[in-house]
Amino acid sequence: MHPPPGKAMEAPLTVTLPDLAATGALAARVAPLLRPGDALLLEGPLGAGKSAFARALLRALAGDPALEVPSPSFTLVQSYDLPGGLEAHHFDLYRLDGPADLEELGWEEARRGLVLVEWPERLGSRRPADALMLRMAYGAGEEERVATLSGWPDRLKDLDA
Repeated sequence: MHPPPGKAMEAPLTVTLPDLAATGALAARVAPLLRPGDALLLEGPLGAGKSAFARALLRALAGDPALEVPSPSFTLVQSYDLPGGLEAHHFDLYRLDGPADLEELGWEEARRGLVLVEWPERLGSRRPADALMLRMAYGAGEEERVATLSGWPDRLKDLDA
């Protein structure tokens, strides 16, 4: 993949997360960077922490650590009205057959707000090119995870400070 003319390809940011609290802390650092129209694509194997990150991020955005954030595994999408008029939509596309099914989930309407997408490979051609990618992987310890963020060269640099 080559960057557009005049733009440098940014290096991904990799963060080791020793436990669930560290995942929550990373989500709290990402939350202020998000804007309406953004897409955050969450990749990684089952159990790697995608839902845990999304839950912590939505709680940080809501300013409510007790916010009920059910997994969208069976509903496929959960929507949230957040402070400041921001709408967030958490999609879990694991059971989706393909991008054609996105229309009935309200994908186009959801794109006006913030979308968090688990299993983004199911988006096909609807995968937003300007999304922030978060790849979660298992770490060395039982609870440890490794998060690799890429995209958003203008905003991601703020996380590395």
